[in-house]
Amino acid sequence: MDWFRRQEKAPPSRTPAADAVRRRVVFYGQVQGVGFRWQAASLARGLGLTGWVRNRDDGTVEMEVQGPKGDLNALLADLRHLRYARVDRMEVSDLATAPEREFRVTY
Repeated sequence: MDWFRRQEKAPPSRTPAADAVRRRVVFYGQVQGVGFRWQAASLARGLGLTGWVRNRDDGTVEMEVQGPKGDLNALLADLRHLRYARVDRMEVSDLATAPEREFRVTY
């Protein structure tokens, strides 16, 4: 019954596309306790973006996100207009791209 013990390999890391950019974004406003991270992850995954999002101790939410510039801009525009969250401002900085496979919520 070896077929029960089949081990799946993790997918290989994706090398960033030539047009990919990576940004760190800190969101200020009513962004904790309203499902912001989960909505951000869902939107990012839908756009095929990679990276992570997490709450910070000061009440803000931090995200590193990577992909085509137009898709990142679309994500940030959508996050400004979520139903239950309120984004008062965002601090955005550019980073070097990194190989990764997915977008995840971290703690």
